[in-house]
Amino acid sequence: MKQHRVAVLGGAGFIGRYVVKRLAERGDVVTAGGRKAAYAKYLKLKGDVGQVGLVNLSINDESLLPAFVNNVDTVVNLVGILAEGGAQRFELVHHVGPARLARVAREAGVERFIQISAIGADARSTSMYARSKAAGEAAVRDAFPTATILRPSVVFGPEDNFFNRFAAMAMVSPALPLIGGGETRFQPVYVGDVADAVLRCIDDPTTAGRTYELGGPRIVSMREIMELLLAELHRKRLLIDLPFGLASLQARFLSLLPNAPLTPDQVELLKSDNIVGQGALGLAELGIRPTAVEAVLPTYLDRFRRGGWYAREPAV
Repeated sequence: MKQHRVAVLGGAGFIGRYVVKRLAERGDVVTAGGRKAAYAKYLKLKGDVGQVGLVNLSINDESLLPAFVNNVDTVVNLVGILAEGGAQRFELVHHVGPARLARVAREAGVERFIQISAIGADARSTSMYARSKAAGEAAVRDAFPTATILRPSVVFGPEDNFFNRFAAMAMVSPALPLIGGGETRFQPVYVGDVADAVLRCIDDPTTAGRTYELGGPRIVSMREIMELLLAELHRKRLLIDLPFGLASLQARFLSLLPNAPLTPDQVELLKSDNIVGQGALGLAELGIRPTAVEAVLPTYLDRFRRGGWYAREPAV
């Protein structure tokens, strides 16, 4: 197999660390970039000496991006935010930044460009997040026509900000909210499967110019997700229906907090299902068998149980 030289922007993030690990383990030379890449020195341990490099830079650092993509054959962009804060704005991070990176990569002669987007990216969406993701996809394709776009559903794994966040809430709160009645459907996909999809797209030239939607083997509602979570934690909690209107009102106040637990834009996102579209290319077309969420949750949610991994107490 050809040894690749890969620049991964967002390489120290949740999905990025899995991509870097897999690339390093198979012998590729990797440069992992990000705003806090210097804090991810553990990534160097994934490969031999000099195989994994770390670079501190932002997707908005146009002066530094040419050097970042110089002498690589593949660029992977994993940069994204779930909520705006400070200088981190959806338009800048999801649209303007990826367009700039794709243009710089094309000018540098990069062969492959992989853009991580999200299921639900839609220029007509009421969510700024979804609109900016759609704009970013279009801009990347304009700048780099053979780019491959991957759209995952909710991504889960030991470091996720989804199951871990709700599990932490379940430890201290007697009730968990079901926004919109908990009817929104998701197709949770394992972070390792997403990383594998990135590698398949790097290796397979037939994926160039295509879009893949990545989802797990099961479609579940938000209510079912909460029930699954509580069963895994051995805890009983009330599940309270929260209408979208009331959730939006609460989100306006919660969004003022540091690391806001909920924003009005996230409430808008919950008004649409987050599942693989009918007829869309997906993990199966990449030769990847999706991992069930039930197989992975027990490996990292034990710390939220009363008594830990060996707890045998009834749910409380």
